[in-house]
Amino acid sequence: MSTVRVPDAVPTPEQDSEALRNAVQGWGTDEKAIIRVLGQRNASQRQSIREAYQQLYNESLVDRLFSELSGDFRTAVILWTLDPAERDAKLANEALTKKKRKIVDQLKPIIEIACATSPQHLMLVRKFYCILSNSSLEEAVSCTVSPPIRKSDATLLHDAIKKKKLDDQNLVWILTTRSFFQLRATFEFYKQNYGNPIDKDIKKCSSSDLSSILRMAVCCIDTPEKHFAEVVRASIVGLGTDEASLTRAIVSRAEIDMMKVRGEYFNANKSSLDNAVIGDTSGDYKDFLMTLLGAKI
Repeated sequence: MSTVRVPDAVPTPEQDSEALRNAVQGWGTDEKAIIRVLGQRNASQRQSIREAYQQLYNESLVDRLFSELSGDFRTAVILWTLDPAERDAKLANEALTKKKRKIVDQLKPIIEIACATSPQHLMLVRKFYCILSNSSLEEAVSCTVSPPIRKSDATLLHDAIKKKKLDDQNLVWILTTRSFFQLRATFEFYKQNYGNPIDKDIKKCSSSDLSSILRMAVCCIDTPEKHFAEVVRASIVGLGTDEASLTRAIVSRAEIDMMKVRGEYFNANKSSLDNAVIGDTSGDYKDFLMTLLGAKI
């Protein structure tokens, strides 16, 4: 389901490190060389490259890339180069410290990390978050969101929704303590017995921020590919491009389920995700994103 094209014959981490060193030394920066190396390596290979680069040149590869690159291209390359859990901890920290007009938009990266990744990955994110911010992820979320969103009290999903009590404790307790497989089975059972998908009933119940957050969580748990297809669509629709959201979606899902995201995007919009990215981005930033989507640059 990954769209990243790793070559059949991969150079050693030392060789890749040398290629990256040559790309950032001297006058100017060879952005295409950086894209060729990092854009065609998986997470384990990128970790080996980071370690080899540090040993060979006694400097951080991420720090060097930060000093040599700029703009959205730099953001995408650095997020991709980081360990995935460290990357998500960085995204979570930025989401919680940079205030946005809507709490739903602010919490979107947190919901994606909590609901669309594995429990093992989430544990590593929490560890990196503590190192990064000297506080727990749970404490940061609790300090950021308003009481009606963090205190949710109910008993049964259907009863809570039927009574329009989305702040019932058990509703959120169920969403946050069951495994993905249990929740997907629960959502299917809900649809079969009550006639509608649970997210549609939640939407009918309320148009509040809490309703939006719960529907987003359900979608990330049940069909994450649909959620990220919508993130991509929303990032490029209308005037301007939300590069932060577009980068987050592609960088975080390229090695997980981007093939499915691409399919869902086409089903929903009757157009190509790749063409949408090409039409709304440019330069090295476009080339890097398209490399992660499997294009040959």
